[in-house]
Amino acid sequence: MNTTPSVFPVLLSALKECSPEAKCRLTDEISAAFSDGLLSNAPADAPEDFRFAGRPARPELVPPDAVRARKMNTPEGYAAMLHAICHIEFNAVNLALDAAYRFRSLPAAFTADWIRVAKEEACHFRLMRARLQAHGFDYGDFEAHNHLWDMAYKTAFDPLLRMALVPRVLEARGLDVTPAIRAKVAQKGDAETCAALDIIYRDEVGHVKIGNRWYQHLCAGRGLEPAALFRALVSRYDLFVFRGYVNIEARRQAGFSRFELAMLEDFERGLKSR
Repeated sequence: MNTTPSVFPVLLSALKECSPEAKCRLTDEISAAFSDGLLSNAPADAPEDFRFAGRPARPELVPPDAVRARKMNTPEGYAAMLHAICHIEFNAVNLALDAAYRFRSLPAAFTADWIRVAKEEACHFRLMRARLQAHGFDYGDFEAHNHLWDMAYKTAFDPLLRMALVPRVLEARGLDVTPAIRAKVAQKGDAETCAALDIIYRDEVGHVKIGNRWYQHLCAGRGLEPAALFRALVSRYDLFVFRGYVNIEARRQAGFSRFELAMLEDFERGLKSR
């Protein structure tokens, strides 16, 4: 009989933790303990159904279209851009913790993958918060939206949906937009933030690749054709796969096939022409 404590109760504690500093610290501790075999993915109670993960009182959350646009050529505008990335990374910590916590019928490798992703996202949050603080602001000083976590809640009942729509759609968009953001940051001579974005970009390719791998695994287990199902899900959930520049090479490195990318690009052109 396995007497090693289960990882799921401590994952829940990290998920519900509201302090960003404490959440990141707990994530690091869970990652180390799980890697060292001090925690197992042995069955525990059924996962809790909760609407929101733990988060600080600030930033104020508003609808996505209510987030004020600011020009990057002002100190406040530049800081708002850094804050938006910082907020994405904070949400990404919760998303990864939730994947590891919620989908406990999957192999231990799934739990390990998403705990590792959570640890890397916590590192990204700290990197971007430090850059925000270097410019005289802090996390919570600007409004933000909750779109990423909303999708986590909508897909909480099925790991196949989660892998299809969070890593393969929402997180994959980061691979498209980060190079342009980095170019603007480089124009401002902010080498430290460029270095942070390089780390985030490198790691996010791996995170999307993990999502792709588990999506393929889940499709195979259910006898489903991955590309056709993905196209159907994107249509049903009314999601944009591509907007503006598409980083084909990064998406290929992250596990998308050229056939799948071409199919979805054609599909999106059809949606836009309606």
